[in-house]
Amino acid sequence: MSKIIQALLAGMLFTFILDFFIFLGIEMHYIKFYNIDVYYNILFADNQNIFLYLIGSVFFGFLIIYVKNKISVIVASIALLLSFSTLIAPIGHAMGSLLLMSKDKNFYDVLHHYHGDIYYNGRTQIAFYDKELKKIIILDKNRLKEKN
Repeated sequence: MSKIIQALLAGMLFTFILDFFIFLGIEMHYIKFYNIDVYYNILFADNQNIFLYLIGSVFFGFLIIYVKNKISVIVASIALLLSFSTLIAPIGHAMGSLLLMSKDKNFYDVLHHYHGDIYYNGRTQIAFYDKELKKIIILDKNRLKEKN
């Protein structure tokens, strides 16, 4: 039983390290690129997928604790290299676009209609590229309604 707990904890730590570097690359090359005002911890916490994290924890925990051959070292090294690859600007930007950007969205409030792309959907605000203004604007979520 204790070996199962060791595997789960080792997997959780390894998956946390992978997640940390993925989100660090996104923050460096996507968030800062668009000058979006978001703190790293909020970005990291709000965009976690708990199911992927648990699956990764179980997989890597089993791999680290139970598999005792070169395959576990190779798989873990490849996962680390893929995670570190987001520290390269084009890859980090592409990963941020894939995870955070939503294209062709329409919003409206009492005074305006907005058409464009969501660059980051935060807790209370949306960093939105308005195609008519041709710039990034910050929209307050409380005032907006989405138009289909």
